[in-house]
Amino acid sequence: MSTQTMTAVVIREPGGPEVLRVEQWPVPVPRAGWVRIAVKAFGLNRSELFTRQGHSPSVTFPRVLGIEAVGVVDDAPGGEFRKGDTVATVMGGMGRQFDGGYAEFTCVPAGQVRKVETALPWNVLGALPEMMQTAWGALFSSLDLKPHDRLLVRGGTTSVGMAAIALARRHGAHVTATSRSEKRLAMLQELGARETRIDDGALSDGPARYDKVLELIGTSTLRDSLKCAARGGLVSMVGIVGSQWSLEHFAPMDDIPNRVGLTAYSGEPEDFMKMPFQSIVDDISSGKLTIALGPTFQIDEIVEAHRCMESNAAGGKIVILVT
Repeated sequence: MSTQTMTAVVIREPGGPEVLRVEQWPVPVPRAGWVRIAVKAFGLNRSELFTRQGHSPSVTFPRVLGIEAVGVVDDAPGGEFRKGDTVATVMGGMGRQFDGGYAEFTCVPAGQVRKVETALPWNVLGALPEMMQTAWGALFSSLDLKPHDRLLVRGGTTSVGMAAIALARRHGAHVTATSRSEKRLAMLQELGARETRIDDGALSDGPARYDKVLELIGTSTLRDSLKCAARGGLVSMVGIVGSQWSLEHFAPMDDIPNRVGLTAYSGEPEDFMKMPFQSIVDDISSGKLTIALGPTFQIDEIVEAHRCMESNAAGGKIVILVT
């Protein structure tokens, strides 16, 4: 019997967006405990950009990237799901240890798959799994956000930043969000930020201090974000928008202010399985929760989509439609 093939985005060597090639690739075969999903949409993530650029030494090529996907169950030999169930999945080795969501089909462990009931269109549902998992986990697992906390979202115009603003405002926090562009401040206010600030790299020069700081820019602003925290405050390092991976000459006793905590959050499948994903989907469906969507592309436009992500021009979560 000939091997069935599918359309997939394959990377055979690191490089620019042009190394992502749409090819015919073998359809994965699920083993017991795994689920084959007919992918309808997937969001783009900066971790995939970093892998594409060659910053993930553990990833071997050729590889189908993609750390998330939404779609319908095509086969679940262990009986964990019914064929046709609408599902979402993230992380757990997707696109890294095994082929991920940039394809018509992906196979993932059943333990990282969630069934969801929704009438949301695929481009909206496809924006949610990784973005909402990261925002939810960072706020409520890493930062232990409380109602009335003063929260600084540094990197408010990133997709996770925008999701975090909406979630935090719904929770009752007082949200301040930053952007390097004055043109985007109004958008942050529409999402729920009570205050906005232009990020000039020296936010701590101002008088405001915060109970919780969500650091989405990365190491280039981490020292300043630590100084933005009030005594007893907490800073969580979650994202890296730039390419600076480490801090040179980091001196904890000098760089971490007295009685300020520093933590980090990257998320795991367990976090996705525990978060209230269905209720978030329901709130988005009903209009109680607003998210910012970026452009939607077709799978054969993956190179253009990665260029859009790399240029920080999306203004929201980029989603790829597979069908």
